[in-house]
Amino acid sequence: MNILIVEDEKHNALRLQQLVTELADEYHIAGMVGSVEETVNWIKNNAKPDVALMDIRLSDGLSFDVFRQINVSFPIIFTTAYDEYAIRAFKVNSLDYLLKPIQKEELAAALKKCNPSTLQPTVEQLLELINSKSKLYRKRFLLPAFDGFKTVNSEDILFVYFESKSTKLMLKSGHKEVVPYSLDELEEELDPDDFFRANRQFIVHVNSIERILNSFNGKLKVVLKRHPEKELLVSKEKAVKFKEWLNQ
Repeated sequence: MNILIVEDEKHNALRLQQLVTELADEYHIAGMVGSVEETVNWIKNNAKPDVALMDIRLSDGLSFDVFRQINVSFPIIFTTAYDEYAIRAFKVNSLDYLLKPIQKEELAAALKKCNPSTLQPTVEQLLELINSKSKLYRKRFLLPAFDGFKTVNSEDILFVYFESKSTKLMLKSGHKEVVPYSLDELEEELDPDDFFRANRQFIVHVNSIERILNSFNGKLKVVLKRHPEKELLVSKEKAVKFKEWLNQ
């Protein structure tokens, strides 16, 4: 089986590649692309794969834009950290819908569905699938301490930031904790109702925001409670989603 991976985050793409190759010798990676434009070009210039593992949010838009630009005649297994696109996903040759972080067993089950007799899911099947895959977000961290371990609750985090080659949690107590995760990983694991990836260096909790100011070139400047010294800018591209997140 030849499999196309469509994923804009490099570590997620490599993880999918590893999972696929571990599952079965007959599974082969036909290609790896990370944007709508690259996906369209790849489909135009390569033999049709048996299935694509496709993230929904890509570097230059939503993967649904691919289907507006080109006919896609092979099945899709969507992979995403969000379930808000599920109904749209099942309108475009979708076999399954996997929530990140992708579990090996779920991926194996999804790939086994790839056969010519596979039927488009009914609405009832779709709703059952969505309900069965309600994502559980990280509630706490287990971290090493001087004499053993300690726990930090996610609800006690003001913001997460990357500094000096380390990912750090800034807590409501004023303490900082270093964690062995990337911001990309924590973006997927923390509840998006409470946390927002503001930029490459920051993930902010909704209750950590003191005020929001207009900045240059359509950007927003976020002033953080208790830490106004931290320079936090939201790009023009993310500003709309950021305001929608705050207004929900």
